[in-house]
Amino acid sequence: MDAVRGEMMEARFDGPIEEVGGGPALGDTEDLVVRIKNADEDELWVVLFEIAVLTEEGFVGEDGGTLIPALLNRLASSKCENRLKMIEVLRKLASHSTEYKEKMAGVEALSTIVRSLSRNVDESREAVGLLLDLSEVLKVRQRIGRIQGCMVMLVTLRNGEDSIASEYAGRLLVVLSGNAHNVLLMAEAGYFSPLVRYLKEGSEMNKILMANAISRMKLTDQIRSTLGEEGSIEPLVNMFTSGKLEAKLSALGALRNLSILEENIKRLIDSGAIEHLLQLLFSVTSVLVTLREPAAAILANIAESDRILTKKGMALQMLSLLNHSSSAIQIHLFQALNRIASHSNAKRIRTKMRENGALQLLLPFLTESNDQIRIAALNLLVHISKDFDPAGECFDQIGVAHLNLLVNIIAASTSDNEKSAALGILSNLPLNDKRVTDILVKENLLPVLISLFDMTIARTLNPTKMCLLENIAGVMVRFTVPWDKKLQRISASHGVISCLLKLLACGSIVAKSKAAVSLGQLSQNTVALVEVKPTRWMCVPSSSETFCDVHNGNCVVKTTFCLVKAGAMSPLVQILQGKDREADEAVLEALATLLKDEIWENGSNAIEKASGVQALVRVLEVGNLKAREKAVWMLERIFRLEGHREKYGEAAQLVLIDLAQKATPSLKSMIAKILAHLQLLQMQSSYF
Repeated sequence: MDAVRGEMMEARFDGPIEEVGGGPALGDTEDLVVRIKNADEDELWVVLFEIAVLTEEGFVGEDGGTLIPALLNRLASSKCENRLKMIEVLRKLASHSTEYKEKMAGVEALSTIVRSLSRNVDESREAVGLLLDLSEVLKVRQRIGRIQGCMVMLVTLRNGEDSIASEYAGRLLVVLSGNAHNVLLMAEAGYFSPLVRYLKEGSEMNKILMANAISRMKLTDQIRSTLGEEGSIEPLVNMFTSGKLEAKLSALGALRNLSILEENIKRLIDSGAIEHLLQLLFSVTSVLVTLREPAAAILANIAESDRILTKKGMALQMLSLLNHSSSAIQIHLFQALNRIASHSNAKRIRTKMRENGALQLLLPFLTESNDQIRIAALNLLVHISKDFDPAGECFDQIGVAHLNLLVNIIAASTSDNEKSAALGILSNLPLNDKRVTDILVKENLLPVLISLFDMTIARTLNPTKMCLLENIAGVMVRFTVPWDKKLQRISASHGVISCLLKLLACGSIVAKSKAAVSLGQLSQNTVALVEVKPTRWMCVPSSSETFCDVHNGNCVVKTTFCLVKAGAMSPLVQILQGKDREADEAVLEALATLLKDEIWENGSNAIEKASGVQALVRVLEVGNLKAREKAVWMLERIFRLEGHREKYGEAAQLVLIDLAQKATPSLKSMIAKILAHLQLLQMQSSYF
């Protein structure tokens, strides 16, 4: 470079250099300006090199500033090598004086430099370095934020892999963050540290500005997480607890947006925000009324987390507000209450709600004209009716009128969600309350149920329709209870068994479980129903279509509810062979009806024929405790038959021995019986 520099100096400046003001000056600035403007790309590089050398050697006087407009004019249109050289020259000139920096402070000039931020690594590095140098000028700091895309590119460089460009961009962003407008632009570009600093340390007006920005932004969960991690929650909580009305409102808007994320919910709870939010909801001060709706919305978000269950009494407080709130607030309160009551570990809270009159408070909402509120109330009734005491007086609490209303909703509503909720409530009512069943029969719910099932199953099954089918299956359990054979016959005559079989094939695992319960209840009575008196026409042989090998008699599905003749064996066994375990107990209970004392041998053969023995062995490996106990009980009966012992004994014995090592005493005893059948133990063995 020194050699080339020498040659360039010799070639260009072999004549005398004028002395201006007692020091070396640029001899022919105007000539350089003309050459910058007119040179082609190759010649331009030579000119730029000359200027760089002269600038570095100090041959730049006051006239050097005339080069700046010419360089900026060529910057946008030149090829990348020349652009890089131009920016380097501009940086050298900028370092000469503040006056030269100000010549680059125009909006058009800055826009040209900003465009270089998005180009290659070397050019973007020099461009951000130049902007950092220029940021010493107030006008630059004021104008740079107005240039479209500048903040986005600076944030991108700050987060980039080039360490020098990243450092320059970070320092420049710190300088620019002195302007609140720039801070908002940085936040929109994904850089939030300055915004959070303003929330913590800024003036009240700037805090409001930042909070309003958070409330308006379309935040991703990643951004919500970043804002939470950087400490935005605590200052926002301080704003709405101790700030003026405008500060409270803006802070609540921001927290409403941030509280969608689980991590931030924990931060909100830890900050003590819940108590203050509830205070706002109970406030009757006219000034604070506008704050109640966002406060209720935040509580609804917080209720998504089961951490809310640690706040005792909160659900009851919100219940008490329902009848004293506007529709908008009611919607948020219902959303919060539904989320609280739906948590798997919220049984105690649901019980408390019932004990404190939740049913009486919610039932009037069944006639609410606002669809959203009515459906939300129905859903809350679904949750708090989950744990009804079978011996309790739920009928007296709900009453005939409201049962009729629920049936009307199922029959007439155009909303699948509303129908599903009404069915969910009915499916939660104790099965042994005959008064409820009698009213539902009287109101002709059964044919409505079958019609609704047929319409739903024929459509594409989205989550809403799957939930609807689950609740239909839940109500069908009531219409198939084993202690009411007459009701079972009515149900079968309406086509319930066909519906149950379809649910086994295409329902969710919850729907399959409920369908299996109903089929098992029906099958409990099959033995009794085929034991009819001998006909006088004994010479007439039984039809091969109706004769059942399991029950050793004529089985017609609609009158004897036989699992085998209904074609239920294969789909039931397939559920046991599947991945989901939620329906195991219900399926095993249904299949176990074929192993009653009167028919266990034939039932064992039917289960074996449907590949049920392998499925039972699999349940021993992957099922829960109750399912394993039932499977062991069934296998003990099946392995009494020599043929099944020979075919499946070897595969089952290893699983059984392994299970015995960790089984309860009662289960060990049953396993010992099976191992005795397999001749691995004597019946009188005390091993277990």
